[in-house]
Amino acid sequence: MQRSVDYVRTLTAQARSARANRHLGFALAGVAGATNAGGFLAVHQYTSHMTGIVSSAADNLALGAGDLVLDALGAIVSFLLGAASTALLVNYGRRRSLASEYALPLMFEAVLLLAFGVLGARLSSVRGLFVPATVMLLCYTMGLQNALVTKLSHAEIRTTHMTGIVTDIGIELGRMLYWNADETARPRVASNHARLAVLCGLLGSFFGGGVAGALGFKVLGYAATVPLALLLCSLAIVPALDDLRARARRS
Repeated sequence: MQRSVDYVRTLTAQARSARANRHLGFALAGVAGATNAGGFLAVHQYTSHMTGIVSSAADNLALGAGDLVLDALGAIVSFLLGAASTALLVNYGRRRSLASEYALPLMFEAVLLLAFGVLGARLSSVRGLFVPATVMLLCYTMGLQNALVTKLSHAEIRTTHMTGIVTDIGIELGRMLYWNADETARPRVASNHARLAVLCGLLGSFFGGGVAGALGFKVLGYAATVPLALLLCSLAIVPALDDLRARARRS
């Protein structure tokens, strides 16, 4: 049991390791994939990446669809605010030397997903408000999560959108397939197999999470977000409890 607790503690610890970044990245990529897929079934719009949303805003602006432009801008601003919230929470925890500086955004994301799962079914009948509010909420949570992983991994790992991941996989495959005909040439072209494995793991986790999220939403409806919230809580709970125990000892 203690080994499991210590392992969970390392995932969001202040002192980072490549192993902890990988394992947390895989878990959060799965959550992002599930949230993205489930959100699409709920509101027929993907919310984990901004490329399509920015493109749709440009298209709708050109077509004169002002209401759709405003919807897209709301999603973009929500993603930005989510990322800004992570920066605020992490710096708040860092200034106060909290063990949960990286766990705080995960706890906040869990609360937001739990609220959406509990209230989604009741609010879904209010169509004029539900769809834009849901898109903004999910974009906010994705911005929150993506900023967290970017910050703790120093931008080496991303979890909420796969464009860069697939691009990097292609680059590594190109290096792997390159024929170094001149053995004396420097530098030698070679693939980073460890990085390729991480990238493939992130892509697979996002895809697997997407399948699980779609099936979960199909079977459970909005309650499918509850297991995701519980997973996030399990990733963040140990450092949070460490801070509570430390505070209790000081008082």
